[in-house]
Amino acid sequence: MKEAALSIGANLGDRMESLRKAVAALGNLPGTRILALSKVYETDPVGYADQPCFLNAALRLETGLSPAALLGACLGIEAALGRKRNFTNGPRAIDIDLLLYEGTASAGAELTLPHPRMLERAFVLVPLADLYPSGEAPGLAFAEALARLSRNGVRATGLFLDQLPLR
Repeated sequence: MKEAALSIGANLGDRMESLRKAVAALGNLPGTRILALSKVYETDPVGYADQPCFLNAALRLETGLSPAALLGACLGIEAALGRKRNFTNGPRAIDIDLLLYEGTASAGAELTLPHPRMLERAFVLVPLADLYPSGEAPGLAFAEALARLSRNGVRATGLFLDQLPLR
């Protein structure tokens, strides 16, 4: 079993429901158990600005799936929840990014670990800091990167995925 960290976000439809459904689906993957969930944050879009704000969160899980299998499962969950890939940084019903996978560093066309742009994104690092308050996750120290980033555009919602029942 290995620990992995994922980022989830949505800015179309019932954003909170999409996050809940994604977490439920991830928790139902074979040989996988959710260990912790971050708070939920509302965040301004990055890249393409003419779209609604996102809800973002992060989660830690323990899994027996390989990194490639976990990525494939995330892509399948996205498709099942209505993700359309119209253009880069565009609006989406759900986005699931594999950020870290214990003991794995890779750089490939399909999967790069740790996630290549995570240290540039407050909407990823702020929720990740809920899961790793020391600023150190397995295989990644991110406290300095988080301290350098502006947190403008990242707002606490007061919502917690683990306190809301799945519908």
